[in-house]
Amino acid sequence: MRQHSTLHKLLLVLLSVALLSIGWLGGTGLTLLVGLVPLLIISENLSDSTRDFWRMCGWGALTFLLWSAATIWWVWIATPLGPIAAGIVGSFYNLCALMVYHYTSKRAPRALAYTLLVTIWIATEWAYNSADVMTFPWLLLGHGFSGATWAVQWYEYTGIFGGSLWALTANVAIFEILRTHTTTAKVRAAMIVLLPIVLSLTLLWCYTPSLRTAEISVIQPNVPCYEDERLTAGKFDPTADVQELMAQVPESSTFVLMPESALAYLPKMGSIEERHLAAYTPLLKSLQGDSHPTTKLIAGASTIIRYGDVKATDTAHHYEGYGWYDQYNSALLINSEGETEDIYHKGKLVIGVEAVPLKSIFDTFEVDLGGVSGQLGWGKEHTIFTNNGVKIGPSICYEGLYGGYFAGFAREGAEVMALISNDGWWGNTPGHRRLFDFCRLRAIETRRAIARSANTGISGFITPTGKSLGERLEWDEEGVLTQSLELRSERSIYTLYGDWIARCATLIAVLSLMYYTAYRTRKRNNLVD
Repeated sequence: MRQHSTLHKLLLVLLSVALLSIGWLGGTGLTLLVGLVPLLIISENLSDSTRDFWRMCGWGALTFLLWSAATIWWVWIATPLGPIAAGIVGSFYNLCALMVYHYTSKRAPRALAYTLLVTIWIATEWAYNSADVMTFPWLLLGHGFSGATWAVQWYEYTGIFGGSLWALTANVAIFEILRTHTTTAKVRAAMIVLLPIVLSLTLLWCYTPSLRTAEISVIQPNVPCYEDERLTAGKFDPTADVQELMAQVPESSTFVLMPESALAYLPKMGSIEERHLAAYTPLLKSLQGDSHPTTKLIAGASTIIRYGDVKATDTAHHYEGYGWYDQYNSALLINSEGETEDIYHKGKLVIGVEAVPLKSIFDTFEVDLGGVSGQLGWGKEHTIFTNNGVKIGPSICYEGLYGGYFAGFAREGAEVMALISNDGWWGNTPGHRRLFDFCRLRAIETRRAIARSANTGISGFITPTGKSLGERLEWDEEGVLTQSLELRSERSIYTLYGDWIARCATLIAVLSLMYYTAYRTRKRNNLVD
């Protein structure tokens, strides 16, 4: 390859940013298959010197930071610190894999360098995805195919890390065509790109819908998120609006969903102590009404568990005269009598809002996203809600980003999934649209239909093949939708084994680094060419 000027390298960086970003901006995501090729070209044109190592580090950091800026800028609307912190941490993880590749590609066999690029990238994605607090897995490569679900039906076997593996190996294979121009490289690249697509289309064609179904309704109340917005809109108490929407739910619905923290929108509710839920039965019954005797309501709420004088958990707060307590972002299962039959506490919390790292420092940046803020309690169990023999998993908002966690509901027996969310705090940006699209990937991974209720945009339904089903309620719309959804009890390979691709990649990365160390030792001793 010929040498490139600084301007050419900058153009390659911008090309890489564009190719990487398309999947998060409403495009197909198939551009990810070549998104890293420009960076590999830059690396190829730099030497093995220390100066060029840091030059490569600079070009890589610029690429990943611009990629973050282009795709998660909207987080700024809720908290200015959010996109900055997520961009820096996410870019660091990506840069680790790129720089290990650059370093080893100058000093070891090419195949080893490629192996390290692929496996370390996936291993660091998995680490970012698995962390409790410092985690924002929005830009994991596998998520970029949410706009091309027809091409990744095999996620039921691999999850999104299979998508990351596909993207990385395709980039390596296509770069090899540019580097060697051989027929073997062209054939290999064609197979890597096309075989997963052929497999996906075959799975889609062979898919057999379940004959068991349940009717589920979703409510989108479109209540302003923040208190000042509610006052401006004249909706400080939207109880009447919610009751009117509830009245539109068909009597035949098995479940009706209201969004995350929906009960926190109602001034009478606030945060509810679990042991005092019965005190709110009259209000809950008024929402449920007498016209839905067999329908159960799933509604988001802020709940509190009191511990008295004992600090029972690391996340517990203390209030003088009240004692120690945990506040949870929860989903309630409410029957037609207004009684709370079951409760689920959110297990994946939003960094900086619900989970606060270095709390003493970051308290200043806490944001109220629909009723709860600050360090919340962590849910420990995948609770399954049941009505008339139908088992539903009640996931909440951010949990739709975590394939392994989301699949836990299917492992526990959920036949269909509910996802309740409050997306209004991001404004009319790509944020709420991608959250809906990521749910399409979760549907494929678990082969479960999903009913999604958002406070505003997007509420709707998704089939087990990741297809949006029927009408949707878009941004700033209010209404009720009802759909008959498939019920499935079989567990997909991904549901059973989770992120096995990432675990294997991590092991291979460790072994490859050990091999590289042994190779360099032997080379210094003139034992290899």
